[in-house]
Amino acid sequence: MKTIYAMLGMLALAACQSSPMQAAGAGKGARATLEPRSASSAAGDVSFAERGDRLLVTVKASGLKPNSAHGFHVHEKGDCSAADATSAGGHFNPDGQQHNHPNQPSRHAGDLPNLMSDAQGNANVSFEVGMLTLDSGKYGILDRAVVIHANPDDYASQPAGNSGGRIACGIIKKS
Repeated sequence: MKTIYAMLGMLALAACQSSPMQAAGAGKGARATLEPRSASSAAGDVSFAERGDRLLVTVKASGLKPNSAHGFHVHEKGDCSAADATSAGGHFNPDGQQHNHPNQPSRHAGDLPNLMSDAQGNANVSFEVGMLTLDSGKYGILDRAVVIHANPDDYASQPAGNSGGRIACGIIKKS
């Protein structure tokens, strides 16, 4: 019985803690507003919050192809002005890392996990990544773009993982 009460207490404590979106606003954080590109209706918000030596990334996106995976990347330039978001440049890749064989994938620093949309075309997810930082240093992502692609990244094809057109783009700004 004590174990059950202890577990309920831990759940109650967890419920009182801030959500990932709130955490992004506290301390060192950044945000990007995703706007449609390539004649899509994809849009949303992305928040970034430091968690020790990792970044918590929280994505709320809509207008995606239902029940589909979509490549999701940090791109080199903080420019989403082109109708197809090509103004954002290539994937952020400060180490010049190549994608490797599909059985042993290797990722660029800007390769984030593919987003999976639900039956309504929404993706609401949080995940942590290493290497990236919220500054303008070598691995810094401030004033760069974050992009959702039409297709999933296979993490193998050169140079962009065969992830297809850029359907949403936002510039990462300090929050």
